[in-house]
Amino acid sequence: MSRIGKMPIAIPAGVTVDIAENNKVTVKGPKGELSRQLAPEMELKIDNGELTVSRPNDLKRNKSLHGLTRTLIHNMVVGVTEGYKKTLEVNGVGYRASKQGKKLTLNLGYSHPVEMEDPEGLTTEVQDNKIIVSGIDKEKVGQYAAEIREKRAPEPYKGKGIKYDYEVIRRKVGKTGKK
Repeated sequence: MSRIGKMPIAIPAGVTVDIAENNKVTVKGPKGELSRQLAPEMELKIDNGELTVSRPNDLKRNKSLHGLTRTLIHNMVVGVTEGYKKTLEVNGVGYRASKQGKKLTLNLGYSHPVEMEDPEGLTTEVQDNKIIVSGIDKEKVGQYAAEIREKRAPEPYKGKGIKYDYEVIRRKVGKTGKK
């Protein structure tokens, strides 16, 4: 039995969860609204403020979808109540990030500044050498943070580039002179 799949999802006050046909789930909360089409074979039930996910049988596909479905719904509930946030750090001499309106401008040692437009539903904030990406959809926040990091991933010799705040760069020793 899926340990994650059988855990009930507590629906906090101020959050409404609607389940339409073919398991189209819509979650509305104080921060916004998210909807997602989930696997139709999963059975979703709401009773006294808790949502439970159950599977019809023990086929491999249904076992795989059980925990996934529960986690996706849980992420939607957390997103509309608290939201998600990813923090990136810009390291390197002359490497800078700045924000003008919805445009994020990155100076990363290229011959031109890299400009990125904030996707709908996400906001970016720049504080010193940190870029904070926040929004209600966990998947979109993670994807946009990954796209920003991809513009100049950290290199192992000097540690220059854009990295997540929790990321640890394994450093390498540079080459030594000939004797």
